Amino acid sequence: MLRGDRVGLRARHEDDIPILQTELYDDVANTSRAVGRPWRPITPGSKDSQFAVDDKEQGHASFSVVELDGGTLVGAATLWGIDDHNRSAHIGLGLRPAARGKGYGTDVVAVLCHYGFVVRGLQRLQVETLADNAAMLRSAERNGFVREGVLRSSAWVMGEFLDQVLLGLLAQEWKPGPKG
Repeated sequence: MLRGDRVGLRARHEDDIPILQTELYDDVANTSRAVGRPWRPITPGSKDSQFAVDDKEQGHASFSVVELDGGTLVGAATLWGIDDHNRSAHIGLGLRPAARGKGYGTDVVAVLCHYGFVVRGLQRLQVETLADNAAMLRSAERNGFVREGVLRSSAWVMGEFLDQVLLGLLAQEWKPGPKG
């Protein structure tokens, strides 16, 4: 397990999947804002769940997020689009509704940075998030990510186009531990 100050990132357990599916994916509005493609119903237990892990997939590292104090599942995190040639990847996370607003996001981003820069030896990590996702913007910026641009009207979400913010962090800029 990779450890932060308050959360750990560990391999996805089979019994995590139905919880994440119900609390994150089955929330149509949340999923529509998070995944960048239209929501569609997925049968419980389906291998098509975005939370089912294919351990052979090299370009994607999926984690379950747990509280260090007690081991409660609080969400999911991923390093995706891993490009070993350019040494870059994207980060993403989703927290269960009961875990939101407690500062876990900043710690999750810090642990993903450690995984990307230290464990994987990447040069660049990137975040794309909706411009109104204040929690993700705050979590990324507290970890040193810099806003690099706005992709205007680039995300189709529940009947409207929304702006996305692009943030980046280079290995030489990264300082371990959350900021502020």
